Amino acid sequence: MPPTVEDRLLDILEAIADVERILFAKTLEQFTADQMLRLATERLLEIVCEASRNLPDSVKQDAPDINWRKMVDFANRLRHAYHATDVVAVWEIIEKHLPPLKSFVEGRIRR
Repeated sequence: MPPTVEDRLLDILEAIADVERILFAKTLEQFTADQMLRLATERLLEIVCEASRNLPDSVKQDAPDINWRKMVDFANRLRHAYHATDVVAVWEIIEKHLPPLKSFVEGRIRR
């Protein structure tokens, strides 16, 4: 049976929680210097993006402030242009874009 909307939302929430856990108390400098940490984080972000890509438009319409298209584009960059991944851009996504996504997903799950 294919994943449900709830499955996708839980995948997003779990991947964000994992990102938060592995980056707890880390600085950008530590993140930049630790290749394995970056690779693990990028994989978790791929999961977030892929699960988000598969949410129905009716769900995404409830969060117009989230740039769903940019998430798909970012995932494509991680998969296909991995050699050109900008560490600072990844850090910015983690700092600025994951918190609102997490809040939205938590709210959807509570419903």
